[in-house]
Amino acid sequence: MLFNSFPFLFGFLPLALSGYFLLRARGFPHGALAFLGGMSLLFYSWWDWRFLPLLMISILFNYGVGCLLSRHRQPSRSDRWLLAGGIAIDLSLLAYFKYANFFLATANSVFDLQLPFAAIVLPLGISFFTFTQIAWLVDAFR
Repeated sequence: MLFNSFPFLFGFLPLALSGYFLLRARGFPHGALAFLGGMSLLFYSWWDWRFLPLLMISILFNYGVGCLLSRHRQPSRSDRWLLAGGIAIDLSLLAYFKYANFFLATANSVFDLQLPFAAIVLPLGISFFTFTQIAWLVDAFR
């Protein structure tokens, strides 16, 4: 679903906005935010629902690491390692989906190998949500 498509403009967007503002007006601000988060996940999964577990695992992982990072006022040495580990896992996920075939092609070219290419479908918006989650980890650390 595209932002300029009729299903989005006349179906999804009015439903998301009315649900959010209705819940907020009824005195459920946290429910309104949860509804908006659920609608965001629905919008993301509209393209291909098979990537929703990847997104959810990434969100939960980064939320957990961020909560651990923000537990102290002054970051400790172990917090620095936790931040580095969280960022490394996020970047390795991004590297796998975006650059695995590039690395295979380079290895094939440089070392004259015949490694087969992986059939990897790039999840929609993986760079955006990866770097947003890294920003969250850095903010939680600070």
